Amino acid sequence: MAANWALDSWKGKPIRQAPTYRDSEQLAQVEQTLRTMPPLVFAGEARRLREDLADVTEGRAFLLQGGDCAESFAEFGANTIRDTFKVLLQMAVVLTYGGACPVVKLGRMAGQFAKPRSSDTEVQDGVELPSYRGDIVNAIEFEEGARMPDPERMLRGYNQSAATLNLLRALRFRGSAQGASVESRLRFGQSAG
Repeated sequence: MAANWALDSWKGKPIRQAPTYRDSEQLAQVEQTLRTMPPLVFAGEARRLREDLADVTEGRAFLLQGGDCAESFAEFGANTIRDTFKVLLQMAVVLTYGGACPVVKLGRMAGQFAKPRSSDTEVQDGVELPSYRGDIVNAIEFEEGARMPDPERMLRGYNQSAATLNLLRALRFRGSAQGASVESRLRFGQSAG
């Protein structure tokens, strides 16, 4: 990381995928609100992931990354989150058994709401509108009002991400003893009995 990094240092970099918001004051208000929110990921979690990824780079663990290319507000729900988490854990057990090493599980969820686009606009039937950039920016419906970037959607994205992470942490805590036990038995080749 550069020594002169700052919270807003990204603003000085070339930006190729940023939406254009009509109301800069509303955008500034939303950004200020987000600055007051608690972090979604805590420093200890980031440090632990960094340590786990070091094990992956040294060949002492395998990395499993899964989730959605882009999450949607419409598909948000406890069952969807739980089912995705369950599939990742099932895959990790198979990989632990097959690879005989620990698996670092990295979920691509709880904040994957943006979609990069090669063009700022798209044309359908001769009508040109802003490109759909993901639910955190605008709506997928090809209508002028839906396609206008709306900064309030960032707040919904934050809240949905926080709720998703809360549920994932609870599921991890609830199932950690079972998961650790299964992984440790598989890792060391012991019988499940």
